[in-house]
Amino acid sequence: MVLVVIKLWHSAKILYDVDNSTQYKLSKATIISDCNTSPLTDNSKQSPEMMITNSTLKIATFNLFNYLESPNAYYEFERIYTAEQWAKKQRWIIDYLTEHQPDVIGFQEVFSIESLRELVKQQGYAHFAVVDEPQVIDDFIYKRPVVAIAAKYPIVEVASVKHDYELASTLGLTEDFAFSRRVLRATISLPHIGNTDCYVVHFKSKRPSIEIDETNKELTAEKNIIEILKANVAGGWGSTIQRGSEATLLMIEMISRREATQQPMILMGDFNNDLADGVLSHLLTNTLRFAPAFDSKTYLAKYCLNDAWQLFTKLNDDCEPDEVANESIQGVIDKDNQGLKPLRKATHYFGASSSVLDYILLSCEFDSGYDDSFFEVSDYHTYDRHLINPEFERDDLSTDHGVVCITLKLRE
Repeated sequence: MVLVVIKLWHSAKILYDVDNSTQYKLSKATIISDCNTSPLTDNSKQSPEMMITNSTLKIATFNLFNYLESPNAYYEFERIYTAEQWAKKQRWIIDYLTEHQPDVIGFQEVFSIESLRELVKQQGYAHFAVVDEPQVIDDFIYKRPVVAIAAKYPIVEVASVKHDYELASTLGLTEDFAFSRRVLRATISLPHIGNTDCYVVHFKSKRPSIEIDETNKELTAEKNIIEILKANVAGGWGSTIQRGSEATLLMIEMISRREATQQPMILMGDFNNDLADGVLSHLLTNTLRFAPAFDSKTYLAKYCLNDAWQLFTKLNDDCEPDEVANESIQGVIDKDNQGLKPLRKATHYFGASSSVLDYILLSCEFDSGYDDSFFEVSDYHTYDRHLINPEFERDDLSTDHGVVCITLKLRE
């Protein structure tokens, strides 16, 4: 086989072709083109041998939680998995993939890139890519994990999304603003629908961006608490600004890419925020207050994203209760007592609180309400057994997030 990779933009990019287990890594020195993407094959159509007759696709987002092979340490020198613990963590991931069989998976919190590449290869994922590397201190302490993507279908183009610096300045952001974790865009040749732009994100966490010494012995106890409070208030807002800005600038790039290519879009990952609370809600913008109504109706939907959960529940609005209930959906009676309505499961728990942090957003090609759509969301599954009913022997080295997996069914 022939793999052609000609250029890279700004920083190291790694693309794996698992068929021959060869790693191709390009550095700044190999840049010979002034553009943001690296086309690897002809995008116009699939070759005959790649044509697939499958009528369903599964897409998953999976936060691996400190995925780092021993004897390396994550964040602090004593945080090292034993060989037995690492094998157990690997087995847990394999068990999930074997049981649920997603076709495309967006991963977060990846430190050990090569280990993950090998793991997914053994599970039938012949295509794998990252666009960044973790930070390594003292040769064994890892920080700043990266995102990755694995697919059973060909990845034909990979890029690290670059934001619009002029727009960032207009929004009041500093010149050195950057995504807290680089956003991966992989164009995947999916059956029936063709080249589809799949974005994997891990937006800035809610951890305050301002850190102080919380055990400062030079301050009185009260003064120390006051300083910690100030840091939490200001630092928490700083993280919110970062997270919201990341989402905004990414969405702008997605719209521009959509205009240029007309390719379907899938955005998946750990958003570190409830999608509806205002900070990230603009990702689902689908109305324009002052635009001409006819033009909006004609063009707007093509450039908007839809929450896969909302598409799933909308599709099942007219179903009988037992048709929509499954192991990942809890049913509740609506206020008008019209019957069972699906209740979205949380993907993360912190103390007594729970929230949905992990999402999959889709363009109109996957919306059954859009006349020209190809697929519909026929199932939405949140794997959370390890969170709500854990067994130590099975789940102690799993992940602190639920795994979201959707099924896309070809429309008849």
